[in-house]
Amino acid sequence: MRPFPAERAHQSDDMIQVNNLAIQFGKKPLFQDVNLTFTHGNCYGIIGANGAGKSTLMRILSGQLQPTHGTVTFGPGERLSVLSQNHFEFDECTVLETVLRGHTVLWDIMQEKDAIYAKPDFSDEDGIRAAELEEKFAELEGWNAESDAAALLSGLGIKEEKHQMLMKDMSAKEKVRVLLAKALFGNPDNLLLDEPTNDLDLETVAWLENYLANFENTVLVVSHDRHFLDAVSTHTLDIDYNKISLFAGNYSFWYQSSQLALRQQQAANKKAEEKRKELLEFIRRFSANVAKSKQTTSRKKMLEKLNVEDIQPSSRRYPGIIFTPAREVGNKILEVKGLKASVEGDVLFDDVNFQIEKGDKVAFLSRDPRAMTALFEIIMGNRQADAGVFEWGQTITNAYLPLDNSSFFNTDLNLVDWLCQYSSDSSEIYLKGFLGKMLFSGEDVLKKASVLSGGEKIRCMIARMMLTDANTLVLDSPTNHLDLESIQAFNNTLQNFKGVILMSSHDHEFIQTVCNRIIELTPHGIIDKMMDYDDYITDAKVAAARERLYS
Repeated sequence: MRPFPAERAHQSDDMIQVNNLAIQFGKKPLFQDVNLTFTHGNCYGIIGANGAGKSTLMRILSGQLQPTHGTVTFGPGERLSVLSQNHFEFDECTVLETVLRGHTVLWDIMQEKDAIYAKPDFSDEDGIRAAELEEKFAELEGWNAESDAAALLSGLGIKEEKHQMLMKDMSAKEKVRVLLAKALFGNPDNLLLDEPTNDLDLETVAWLENYLANFENTVLVVSHDRHFLDAVSTHTLDIDYNKISLFAGNYSFWYQSSQLALRQQQAANKKAEEKRKELLEFIRRFSANVAKSKQTTSRKKMLEKLNVEDIQPSSRRYPGIIFTPAREVGNKILEVKGLKASVEGDVLFDDVNFQIEKGDKVAFLSRDPRAMTALFEIIMGNRQADAGVFEWGQTITNAYLPLDNSSFFNTDLNLVDWLCQYSSDSSEIYLKGFLGKMLFSGEDVLKKASVLSGGEKIRCMIARMMLTDANTLVLDSPTNHLDLESIQAFNNTLQNFKGVILMSSHDHEFIQTVCNRIIELTPHGIIDKMMDYDDYITDAKVAAARERLYS
């Protein structure tokens, strides 16, 4: 008779313990001498440059990869749940079944119970075992399992009519949401999430932020979404210098403090005591700001343990993204009248009318992400609208970052020659200067454009944009494929940009810190508000208008 797993340990024993951990590929260690304790009730945001080992650490913690040295241990009887990266693993299962499989203990009980009751020759021993299973099933609140799984799916935007569909019939973006529901299902003791916000819209990311903010167990998360990290993380795990450092505080605290420490390091004449006072003042100000922030995770008290000794400069390299308009925009920038676009009978937007003014930095939103791409393609002259017209002003020079850049890289040109296609100055030194700002140096500039990674392609496209000296930037999901360092540099530049910005993004922080106007595209018109994103999503009149225009 198969025994049940051990009961979950008492809360005080809930932890993941990492001892003397090291991982090495070839002769060079990725990281070594790692000793960490992850405790109950905390969320650990894992950051590090591309290739530093974030996903490798997650694979070691989940048991998918054996370390070169050291151990990982969990509290007795603790359950670990991991966001699956294999989108085809459950293709023959229904959506609801896939989520239920996330609680392996409960799922095994359900399967064994059903098998026993299906027996044609039900014995006394079967009856005893069935009773044991029913008792355990009740302890695990099995009777609520399907409704709990359905609630998770609905929260993640998977409608009830799709819960009995096979996974193979779901779209790629829907599969991501189902697999996330599977990871969250059953209140696991330890939850590992590698890029959980990928392919989620802003509303669903907000739902996940709220869910994790109220999650009582241990979470480790890798993400390039800074607002998400700030909203859910109580601690930051920084992989740098082949080491893993853990300190209290979220991503914003890490970034601002590491930048301050770097400036202090460069100020050779500043005395140690002056530096310490400056760092302590920074912690005091940061603590006060977080306490008033809408995004504060109320159940956490991460700032109580902030330590001035934790603040160290980072080895990260940030690209030099600089947009310098050659001329100021005139009074007429862009006028749009009666635009309509549809795809295969689905109306993406209709009756779109707006006028862009000086100083506008506009975030375009829609429940259908295809709407923003269609609008940008239309106003950039790459697509015909179903109806309506648009007109750019005479003084406007624009630079466009499209969502799909694949057509730009179907070539074996090296990066210098690739960039030369878009430059009036063909000097190699001049072009290498722009590539250098985008962190392509030495042999990197001789790479073929066709073999670049997604992030490298975006950095090349940004270099191409920088060459134009444009006064209007059109950006379709500009943070896609970028690492945190590039996103931060891009964000900082756009905040200070003197021209006009029209953009779409799934990055909450990007929209909130850059944009002063929101235009939402719907099948029945637009919502157009001069306000920041945080105010927009909490405005009752906006909420009412959205329901009316999407219905």
